[in-house]
Amino acid sequence: MAHDVTNLRKFVSPEIVFGAGSRKAVTNFASNFGARKVLLVSDPGVQAAGWVAEIETLLLEAGLQYTTFTGVSANPRVEEVMQGAELYKSSNCDVIVAIGGGSPMDCAKGIGIVSAHGRNILEFEGVDTITIPSPPLILIPTTAGTSADVSQFAIISDPNRRFKFSIISKAVVPDVSLIDPEVTQTMDTYLTACTGVDAMVHAIEAFVSTGSGPLTDAHALEAVRLINTHLEPLIANPNDANLREQIMLGSMQAGLAFSNAILGAVHAMSHSLGGFLDLPHGLCNAMLLDHVVAYNYSACEDRFKRIAETMGIDTRGMSTSTVRARLLGRIGELKRNVGLEQKLGELGVRTSDIPSLSGFAMQDPCILTNPRKSSLRDVEVVYEEAL
Repeated sequence: MAHDVTNLRKFVSPEIVFGAGSRKAVTNFASNFGARKVLLVSDPGVQAAGWVAEIETLLLEAGLQYTTFTGVSANPRVEEVMQGAELYKSSNCDVIVAIGGGSPMDCAKGIGIVSAHGRNILEFEGVDTITIPSPPLILIPTTAGTSADVSQFAIISDPNRRFKFSIISKAVVPDVSLIDPEVTQTMDTYLTACTGVDAMVHAIEAFVSTGSGPLTDAHALEAVRLINTHLEPLIANPNDANLREQIMLGSMQAGLAFSNAILGAVHAMSHSLGGFLDLPHGLCNAMLLDHVVAYNYSACEDRFKRIAETMGIDTRGMSTSTVRARLLGRIGELKRNVGLEQKLGELGVRTSDIPSLSGFAMQDPCILTNPRKSSLRDVEVVYEEAL
């Protein structure tokens, strides 16, 4: 009997441990993987906050050897991945642990790819390019937004092209994600805002993606609800542990949604923009979100209406145009209330840069699942509107 497989959806995720103190389980999992020596990946900011030293102490107390690599930039670069892979090899490591935001976690994923294949990370750009399993990977996120700890994405910056490229494969889904809201307490309000809006964009784009389905929709809408409800209060009360836990939960749900449904034009354009100006990823998303929603709205009005309702807008009796206006208004309000109102032009983007930015955005895999098909000129116009 023939079966129609066109509507089938797969769902991949790591083993997840969520809750305060979950980071302390790192040694149990490393030991279960038979670790002889761990490569601990992080960055200078997380190291200064004290989280690297804590993990080092836990490893020592468990009798596990380690080597620490903290040479990761705010947007992890090709050469940093290659340096980390060389350290992994020369130190005879066999398990990778990363603690940090998206940059250390993506760098750790890249290190695993290079260590397994013995080739340059540039050779793995694109979808399903990985043929050899990476070493065991344990990730501990210190930000509530990037969701690199649950996703099948690794985003690496190529300074030579001034471009951030994507590696998408279930092979980069970590083995274990230890999601501990306590470690987000050292984020300042700006980073909290950037990563929180990033998570919101993950959820919105996953819900309207052409790759969405029932397995991702529930996670996406719950993420929208959690972030819409708790992000603004968290910015006003950054020491509230309960609010941090709710945003961390929203980020996790958004990550599970977008990892499996993929994303859209906001991320395709944001990756191009972030690689060009080396800007925080969440800020790039914030500057583009409402403009892309306005462009995409006509392609999936019912889905955007459900997002509006999940963001607290009572759509009963409203025309389509009114729902659209109210949703865009709420997005603008959220951006204002968390302090992310910048325009592209204020950060150095010029009209003459837009053709190059658009060309790279059109090469990004995320553009393929955008709900409205986009031409080069379409992307250029959205960038122009965001100036």
